[in-house]
Amino acid sequence: MGSRAIKLNQSSSGKVKTGNTGKVKTGTTGKAKQVGKARGGGGGGLVRKLLLLGFLALVVFVSYEYASLPQATPLLKENPKTTALMEQRAEEAREAGHKARRRQTWVGLSNVSKHAIDAVLLSEDASFYLHEGVDTKELENALEDAVRKGKLGRGASTITQQLAKNLWLSTDRSLLRKAKELILAHRLEESLPKNRILTLYLNVVEWGSGVYGIEAGAREHFGVSASSLTPAQGALLAAMLPAPRKRSPSSGSKALKKRAHWVIEQMEAVKRLNAEQARTAHAEIDKILSGEKADASEDEAEVP
Repeated sequence: MGSRAIKLNQSSSGKVKTGNTGKVKTGTTGKAKQVGKARGGGGGGLVRKLLLLGFLALVVFVSYEYASLPQATPLLKENPKTTALMEQRAEEAREAGHKARRRQTWVGLSNVSKHAIDAVLLSEDASFYLHEGVDTKELENALEDAVRKGKLGRGASTITQQLAKNLWLSTDRSLLRKAKELILAHRLEESLPKNRILTLYLNVVEWGSGVYGIEAGAREHFGVSASSLTPAQGALLAAMLPAPRKRSPSSGSKALKKRAHWVIEQMEAVKRLNAEQARTAHAEIDKILSGEKADASEDEAEVP
């Protein structure tokens, strides 16, 4: 009897232990899983909150930047007294210890040589009268090129985009500046007719150190008015635009010579010049760049 009682106690004891152990293990595992789920859910919620806050901050930033950008409507009847590029160049000159130089004379399209206008359009933006501020095909090609090289280049900027940059933005090549440029180009196209945009561009674009606008550029480099520019002179001014402070006719730039001859070829290809006019222009470009024709700015020191 005692032996039987002892067995029963052992058996009961074993069942209790086994049962208790099982319950503890099961209970503990369940709680661990619940805690794990709670922790995982909390972490995911935090990430979502941070992403949402980041998105909202981006929306606020973009909205502020968009609202703070200037309007183009006043330019319909008023010429800008200065531009962001002019102010930047003046500051650079002061920092270098030089006196800021600025030569600029406003002229209308009717006072600019037709050949010079054609040269600038063909060199900088052949589709100017066809697009709405942005040449999407050229922009796509430029972005693909930028991805390959890992940086933004100059390409794909229409005349409208260049005008927006000159008027209101810096010369840096950041994506933010490019985004602003696209918005401002759209505003220019919405507010102004094409000829007004072209007029503004020709009068504010840089044509050498401290030289702004085609009238000042013509007098600076050739000693003539913008209305008297020959096809060769117009092609040289157009060829300067990618790097106007480095590619003056007196600089000996091979890139300037190559580009100027290319511009004349384009003018002939689209029937802006006949074969004889093109031959004459090619010869005049070589003559000017050889130094046979004096540079009107030779005796005048330039700001670096």
